[in-house]
Amino acid sequence: MKNILFLPIAMFAFGMDAYVVAGIIPEISTSFQITEAQTAQMVTAFTLCYALSAPILATLLAGFPTKKALVLSMLMFIAANLVTIFSTHLTMLLASRALAGIGAGIFSPLAAASAASLVPAEKKGRALGLLLGGMSAGTVVGVPVGLALATWLGWQGVFAVVIGIALIGLIGVVLGVPQICVAPPPSLKARVALLASRSVSATISVTFLTAVASLGLYSYLAPVITGITQQTNLTPYLWIWGLGGMVGSFTIGHLIDWVKRPRTILLSVLTLMFVAIFSIPSSLPLPSIIAFVPFFLWGAAGWSSLAPQQHTLISLQPEQSAAVVALNSSSNYLGGAVGTLLGGLWLGHGISVIQLVYAAAAVAAVAIVIQVGILRQSANAVTKECKSI
Repeated sequence: MKNILFLPIAMFAFGMDAYVVAGIIPEISTSFQITEAQTAQMVTAFTLCYALSAPILATLLAGFPTKKALVLSMLMFIAANLVTIFSTHLTMLLASRALAGIGAGIFSPLAAASAASLVPAEKKGRALGLLLGGMSAGTVVGVPVGLALATWLGWQGVFAVVIGIALIGLIGVVLGVPQICVAPPPSLKARVALLASRSVSATISVTFLTAVASLGLYSYLAPVITGITQQTNLTPYLWIWGLGGMVGSFTIGHLIDWVKRPRTILLSVLTLMFVAIFSIPSSLPLPSIIAFVPFFLWGAAGWSSLAPQQHTLISLQPEQSAAVVALNSSSNYLGGAVGTLLGGLWLGHGISVIQLVYAAAAVAAVAIVIQVGILRQSANAVTKECKSI
């Protein structure tokens, strides 16, 4: 396991870089004299390129030395963040975020493949979990830490911290990861081909809509809280959301193993997320303890939604497990990008942040309806099978 210990550090940098903008939107908006909706498109640029770069570039990476690709993608990520720090206008800022997303998108699937090949078969699950945990911790822990650092370092200093973390990961890759050759990540063609299955496409659509509602709204956490309560201290809300995310991430696997019905669990998770998001406007003006509850539940539900989907998809396509999990991951980040983009358009037309929250809840409700349909179809299939016997 020691050969892969630095890979989660790089993944932490990616997770922090993707959504740290959510906490420092006001500072960046003031610095560039742009709207908060325009600033939030930094998240769109990163997550959209992250979601699309791996499948699009997978074919081009075939046969390319894995370690060299890891190093070059990390260098691209670091260079892009340097450009972010020294950006002078919005176009330059968005371009740098897009390049950072491409670098992270190339690195992540190759890091997963490398981790799986560098450990014994019985430790592959633990190794992959370590990488996913690194990226989720980057968002759940890194974002509130970044917001706290922005008080002393400014928003540019936050991206400098990301660069520092990425440099540690890069040094670890250079010194610790051996020269290996792994199969390239599933290509775009392989992922799209899986959508021919109605069960897979329906499941993926729920992942996409969940991300639109959860990650899309999270990108606008600063204007939502400020717009409803006039508070400027966002740190407690980010920490509570992150704490919920950590609890959800660490408990959902045990719940799935215990109940053994991931689709039903996901329906419960989606319902919890809908209730949490819908109650934000009414709870925020209340005392802190009450106001924090929806953010904790939202974080827990949002971060626990991916594991049931992965279990379901692997059971649907056991022979294409790598491709179907990769497709689910791409759908998650694509949903986050689309949610952020739509949120920017929403606020850009002068619609209130309260209505934005309710719109996110409505998207979550659509995901619930689709998930109910999936459960009914599955129940009908089981009934038909029993009758045929």
